[in-house]
Amino acid sequence: MPSAPKWVFDTLNLFVPQIPNVRVSQIEHLSSSLKRISLQGNFEKLHFSVGAFFDIRVSDTDARRYTIAEINNEKDNLKLIAHIHGHGLGSDYMNRLQIGDRIMLNKPRTEQKYYDHSAEKIVFFGDETSLALACSFLPVMQEQKKQYLFLFELDAENNIIPELLGLENSIIFPKSTVFAHLEQINDLPIFKNGDWSDAYFVLTGNVKSVQNFRKVIKIHTKARIKHHGYWLQGKNGL
Repeated sequence: MPSAPKWVFDTLNLFVPQIPNVRVSQIEHLSSSLKRISLQGNFEKLHFSVGAFFDIRVSDTDARRYTIAEINNEKDNLKLIAHIHGHGLGSDYMNRLQIGDRIMLNKPRTEQKYYDHSAEKIVFFGDETSLALACSFLPVMQEQKKQYLFLFELDAENNIIPELLGLENSIIFPKSTVFAHLEQINDLPIFKNGDWSDAYFVLTGNVKSVQNFRKVIKIHTKARIKHHGYWLQGKNGL
């Protein structure tokens, strides 16, 4: 629900249970466009599957979706990763947050089943908007001893971020280059040696990039694909 009349959000706040006493405990500027925000609260009784998210109300009439990047063993601290770009409602809201601010959260939700426990190999694709989901994948893949590969298209200032987040086995591509062109995707090494032809592909981020990559995967392989575009240039609320 990216947008709705004010009364709808007000009614939800009255009737949908909220997590009490959640506050911002730490803010890390990973780059000028990425912030990692730690939230302190009692999350012990909540279920956090891979890809769980919060719909956070960022104005009277708008909400934005933020994937939970990680949660500690004590279930009292979790982290979100916000992409600060332009002056969108979500970006402005996340940019204004300061340590000590209270934040209203409903219970986490999981609408998309991104993670497939049966997959032996996983290829994850995305951009800055996908980093939190990638972080939620990582410990589960490592625990289950999966083969995995991260492919990210990022702005130059964020090229070091996957390494900073511990996302091993990452390959970085410049934004709006390879995945904007089918013929360049065709030339990717993963389609040359066959090592990933039986992988499970998870495609997120830019809608156009996701669509292009999916087309090429279907040409070269019979791999299973989970795709979910997060944003499209000129369209709000995806």
